[in-house]
Amino acid sequence: MENLLKKYKQYPNTWDEMFDSKGSIRNVYRDFGSYLKNTDFDSLTQMIDFTSQFFKNQGITFTVYNDNKGVERIFPFDIIPRIIEHKEWRSIERGITQRIKALNLFLKDIYHEQFIIKDDIISGQLIVNNKYFIREMMNLSVPKDIYTHISGVDLVRGKKGEFFVLEDNLRTPSGVSYMLENREITRRLYPNLMPKHKVLPVDNYPQVLYRQLKTLVSKQNPVIVLLTPGLYNSAYYEHATLARLMGVELVEGSDLVLYDHEVFMKTASGLKKIDVIYRRIDDDFLDPLCFNTRSVLGLAGIMESFRQGKVCIVNSPGTGIADDKAIYSYVPKMIKYYLNENPILQNIETYQLGNKDQRKYVQDNIENMVIKKTDGSGGYDMLMGNKASAIEKDKYLKKVKKNPNNYIAQPILNLSTAPCIINGKLAPRCLDLRPFAIYGANKIEVCPGGLTRVAMEEGSLIVNSSQGGGSKDTWIIKK
Repeated sequence: MENLLKKYKQYPNTWDEMFDSKGSIRNVYRDFGSYLKNTDFDSLTQMIDFTSQFFKNQGITFTVYNDNKGVERIFPFDIIPRIIEHKEWRSIERGITQRIKALNLFLKDIYHEQFIIKDDIISGQLIVNNKYFIREMMNLSVPKDIYTHISGVDLVRGKKGEFFVLEDNLRTPSGVSYMLENREITRRLYPNLMPKHKVLPVDNYPQVLYRQLKTLVSKQNPVIVLLTPGLYNSAYYEHATLARLMGVELVEGSDLVLYDHEVFMKTASGLKKIDVIYRRIDDDFLDPLCFNTRSVLGLAGIMESFRQGKVCIVNSPGTGIADDKAIYSYVPKMIKYYLNENPILQNIETYQLGNKDQRKYVQDNIENMVIKKTDGSGGYDMLMGNKASAIEKDKYLKKVKKNPNNYIAQPILNLSTAPCIINGKLAPRCLDLRPFAIYGANKIEVCPGGLTRVAMEEGSLIVNSSQGGGSKDTWIIKK
């Protein structure tokens, strides 16, 4: 394995998590690097085979919609962990907590007094014309004034090693189950190494989530359920796993009934009143009386039950406006406006294509830009200026011109890389980090680590699981 370490070639002008610019192993990876040097490659190959079999046996899959070989595939996993020092993690944790507080205050504000619009910090048109702004949430008081109970904040590292926020995920953030399974398999791979590193635990996440959800209602032992769209949803495995680990019922819309504006689930012994619904379905499918009239995934009348305080919905409907990419560029201003603090974590510079001057600048510098739909997700329907052909750029810009307010652009960053074992070689691959934050009545808790997503293709910047990306375990080490 020592020869593979020596042959490792970094991407140019890029921060590598394990190696510095001179090719030396960083201090945070020092002990793990020694372990790799003293491990023969056959042993690592056996570990890789073991992980593949483990994930297959567990049925850990994700939907890849552009894969001609089939929709479901085993979630790719690399056995070399991503390691972050606790001191650096503490700064990340404070930055995420600050950001979630500000976004939650923003949601409360725009659905009530709208001071941020009146004070001309953000345009009212940008809010009211956004499809994720839910008018049914206007003047609706939510339990404990918390909208963003569960958040996933995507972070990337720049070429100097600094972390930036790529986007906020506040509707139904996914990936927790993969974080948990990554840790489970890594614990088996490195039973002696992990205690030596004092890796902070993540496996208590379901218990922390359950405990925080209990704080949202005054009832001592509230009934909590996880609402899933069903078996054919791309993240169904996660829904089932979380429900099992939290010790709550996994339900579909057909399992629920409404009586006197209260929500009940059907059980073998009769109806059982529900206090908290951790929903994993989008707003549009939640209540056919308010949103999509054809939806059979949610429950008719559940929004009125929510309005009357009969049930708590997690995350609250309408949170999508706060993670829309058009709103993202205003988060630093929100932090200053609501908290009177400077942002701990910085945004990536963002251009609003509804602005004529900014649109022209992006067009003139398109080779260095990535253009995205403001309501896009999963890495779909975006243009990478350095990869696209002239025809593809022209076609995409024509779409932008039809509705420029629906698009933003950002400079293409050299995402940080980490070593992965690819086809028997040690090779760099780009990655990001999605830490998960849970907001209860008393505090915000950030799970120490999160999901490191990896672009498995050489040179690719797209780490999304739905487009074939993989993952690594994330170690926060406390020396």
